[in-house]
Amino acid sequence: MSVFFKPNFMAAILLFAGWLLAGCSDDNGMVPPGGNQVNHSDTTAADTAIAFSYLALGDSYTIGTGLSDESNSYPVQLVERLNQNIVLAGSAPRIIARNGWTTGNLLFATDTAAIDTTYQLVSLLIGVNNQFQNRPIEEYTEHFQELLDKSIAYAAGDTAKVFVLSIPDYGVTPFGNDYPNASEGVDNFNAVNQEITENYGIAYFNITEISRLAEDNPKLLASDELHPSGVMYSLWVDFILADIEEKLLE
Repeated sequence: MSVFFKPNFMAAILLFAGWLLAGCSDDNGMVPPGGNQVNHSDTTAADTAIAFSYLALGDSYTIGTGLSDESNSYPVQLVERLNQNIVLAGSAPRIIARNGWTTGNLLFATDTAAIDTTYQLVSLLIGVNNQFQNRPIEEYTEHFQELLDKSIAYAAGDTAKVFVLSIPDYGVTPFGNDYPNASEGVDNFNAVNQEITENYGIAYFNITEISRLAEDNPKLLASDELHPSGVMYSLWVDFILADIEEKLLE
């Protein structure tokens, strides 16, 4: 079963979140992308580096809505962190995502995006707007499976190169205070995407619990008090990094 909860890692995140409450740098403290260059220590390493491309599919949580610098979004941070490995050389991620998108919007976008190449990594994070707009969960089930099928095709049919992130819980944010059933609704939609992902044998990362740390730590939210901050996204990357790195090195 390819589901990642990592209880020891979650404990470490809780400690880190406590440190953040005591005060830490904001998004400006994150290292911006520098052209996604690998820090090669010698010519031999540069010659043998594994080049990879990455396609990130999603909505506002993928594009980095609310950030003052969208280079702090999780796809960009992920490539930056992967490139710290001397044998990896990733190009800037291709991101197909927009604020407010539902699964239907993403399906349409992928149909019209002329994706004529394959990728060594493909990620999918989608569904919060289906839940927020009270769209039928049956529709979400059908659409999510279609999007996962597409994701596999974009990874040249290799399910090992695809990964899914759970929907964050906006119910713990100041914005979410007006929606008392938000957390339960997010859990219901995550149950669907998790089951489908597991049935495909694809890696599933439950970042929802990390998102809930924002209830007690405003530094984990962007200035809109709804979307994650760069610090929050860095916690996501910390959580998934080792497993994604392993995918590329297999």
